Amino acid sequence: MSLGLYLHRDSPVHAVPAGAKMLGLLLAGTGLLLFSSLPVVSAALGLTLGLYALARLRPREVAPVFRLSAFVLVPLFLVHGLLSGWVPALVVVLRLAVLLLLATLVSLTTRASDMLEALERALRPLARFGVNPTRLGLLLSLTLRFIPLLATWLREIQEAQRVRGLDRDPFAVLLPLLVKTLRTADTLADAIDARCFDPEEPS
Repeated sequence: MSLGLYLHRDSPVHAVPAGAKMLGLLLAGTGLLLFSSLPVVSAALGLTLGLYALARLRPREVAPVFRLSAFVLVPLFLVHGLLSGWVPALVVVLRLAVLLLLATLVSLTTRASDMLEALERALRPLARFGVNPTRLGLLLSLTLRFIPLLATWLREIQEAQRVRGLDRDPFAVLLPLLVKTLRTADTLADAIDARCFDPEEPS
């Protein structure tokens, strides 16, 4: 199987080194947690969409990500709004949307090998505490790669269930998505084992 979701473009976003993108994602997440007012998260969302345009990603290429975001965030907004109020709910949903879109942007504009190398380099100081930077880097890299992949699967499943007249049943979409995710994780584990990926434990 392949997780090659990188989309090559000649853009300023693609030219940014992988390490800088990962650091920017971390800082953005931290900033949104510390300063989670409606004006701040709204501005962050606008800036994020501007980065998508700057990366020259076509609407049809990122549409699955927006569908996945809506599929998850709209129910969350309704539940949170009924329980805590609509303005707090809007802040929470916009913050999650920005983080999801930024993580996807990093995945689509960064080669997997560059991402893994940057993560391993950043995590190397943790080896003295018994953490294996290669394994942890692989885990974090795969986590980012799976976000746009899930969006693609969601679109495919929705289209298949629409043909069957089941697109309005959320369980008819969620259950196949869960099964596909678990099967892919199992296949990925087998592929890693077949390539004898067994990094040495940090000394």
